Amino acid sequence: MKQKPNGGVNSLEDLALTPEIAMILSLRVLAAAGLLSLASSALAKHAVRDEFPNGAQRGERFEHFTKEQWGHEQVRLAQNADQLAAAGGDRKVTLASGSLLAAVKPNPLFTDGAVLQRGQPIPVWGTAKNGEKVSVEFAGQKVDTTAVDGKWSVNLKPLKEGGPLTMTITGDNVVTVNNLLVGEVWVCSGQSNMAFTFRSTHNAKEEGPKAIFPKIRMFTVPRRTSAYPLTEANGSWIECSPQTVGDFSAVGYFFARDIYQKLGVPVGMIHTSWGGTPAQAWTSLEGFGTDPELKGYVDVTQQKLANYDALVAAYPAKMEKFNAQTKEWNGTVGKAYKETLKSWNDAVAQAKQAGQSLPPKPAPTSPQPKAPARPEGGQNDPTTLFNGMVAPIIPYGIKGTIWYQGESNAGQSKQYRTLFPALIADWRARWKQGDFPFFFVQIAPYNGQPPEIREAQLLTLAKSKNTAMAVTTDVGNASDIHPTQKEPVGQRLALAARALTYGEKIEYSGPLYDSMLAKDGKIAISFTHTGGGLLAKDGELKGFTIAGEDKKFVPAKAEIKGNQIIVSAEGITKPTAARYGWANVPDVNLFNKEGLPASPFRTDVD
Repeated sequence: MKQKPNGGVNSLEDLALTPEIAMILSLRVLAAAGLLSLASSALAKHAVRDEFPNGAQRGERFEHFTKEQWGHEQVRLAQNADQLAAAGGDRKVTLASGSLLAAVKPNPLFTDGAVLQRGQPIPVWGTAKNGEKVSVEFAGQKVDTTAVDGKWSVNLKPLKEGGPLTMTITGDNVVTVNNLLVGEVWVCSGQSNMAFTFRSTHNAKEEGPKAIFPKIRMFTVPRRTSAYPLTEANGSWIECSPQTVGDFSAVGYFFARDIYQKLGVPVGMIHTSWGGTPAQAWTSLEGFGTDPELKGYVDVTQQKLANYDALVAAYPAKMEKFNAQTKEWNGTVGKAYKETLKSWNDAVAQAKQAGQSLPPKPAPTSPQPKAPARPEGGQNDPTTLFNGMVAPIIPYGIKGTIWYQGESNAGQSKQYRTLFPALIADWRARWKQGDFPFFFVQIAPYNGQPPEIREAQLLTLAKSKNTAMAVTTDVGNASDIHPTQKEPVGQRLALAARALTYGEKIEYSGPLYDSMLAKDGKIAISFTHTGGGLLAKDGELKGFTIAGEDKKFVPAKAEIKGNQIIVSAEGITKPTAARYGWANVPDVNLFNKEGLPASPFRTDVD
């Protein structure tokens, strides 16, 4: 993206300042003039500090930053202006560099290499001086608007796939955005299994050299929490190549690859994920609605917002105390603990060599000081990731979403039956693109993941329209929550898109439980998505259990009869329920002839 002045003295190059640094300096002038509250000024310092993880000590005032620290990732500083909305009313005010310095600027999503969604209106937005005339030219279209409250937006008419193209945005300055493509855009989100990079997959060495797809591009949203919805997520669009694919979301890449190979049009993936995070963090405050089961998330969030200014004002002093405690701990307990760990590591090595049991890891004589909670909240708090990592990409034109999450909600699996559909409905309401496709991955087998979380995901299919679920019972790892086989996961999500979104006449799901009929001491189980027929992979059917009136489940004999499974067990003459794969690590082998595994289920859903 190139930016140039449009005459006059609008060029910041004359001052040797980037727009973002000048924005911060301008905010400091405003603060000095009393136009921003003390809490907002403290928040500005806090937000800027967080952008320099390798710079000043946590809690240090940003006035003390060195020139080199100012230079570190300065482009990301534009996001901090959103945090300063604490001085405003609805806290969604954007004090971006354009509104302060008369420089028109597109949202960071509209940077070189972006992929825009074909076949539907294309929203384009950004910042500028209040009242500044802005025009957007792209693919033969020109749309004019005027910035209001430092913000502008236009809608381009739908376009067919194509590119590369150039977009020109003109205000008091001119911005050109190059190498744009028009095609299919999908959001890929969730927790660590979506964040799992291509380079860590089991077949990265084989597939990496093949990843020559310049028309597949990925924008990765920086990890960030916020108490209020942000409007910008700085990043860049990266073309897929053997040199770049290693850092791509593996599931996102394999999904995009299959869509591209089938449709032959550019594919853009907006990747926004954070490992170990629960669904409530990815849901907006409004998204919880009035459901009593989710009221706790509403209450804790509203309480945090009510105390927000006080938390911001108190945070620097808390950090100063924490830094002093940490310094003292490092010089005493921490120093001694390093020596203790060194001796322990030596003992471990000796024990391994001798084939003896390993000594337990020692603990420090006193725990390391814990940093105070940040005012904007942590990544596991309700709404914080929606605000920091989803709101900034809305209303970018998309076709749909793929989702891999649920592990962090396994302890509240029953609540997830309500929470997950609420999240889906929330995202659709925020984007205002109707019931766009939302395809998700069922949690893979793992010792720490109970069957109830897979059931909650299965039940979501009936609660949320235009959804599909990729079953992963055959690609899990009992001892690793991050299975490395990500290609089948992306492929199965792509099957759902090919069938439900792009109209291809194919089977896209493994068998899903539909109904049961108990008769003559047996239970006949019917399925949807039987495809070309049911089959037992690698031997006789396994993984089924059955219960009588005492509700005690025992292993069952299972037989395929057409598109049904007939289950029975000796000693059970009046069966009442059956289950399949009802374990943390299901040992199962029911597939359809298309090679897609059946989802675990129970007929006795509570």
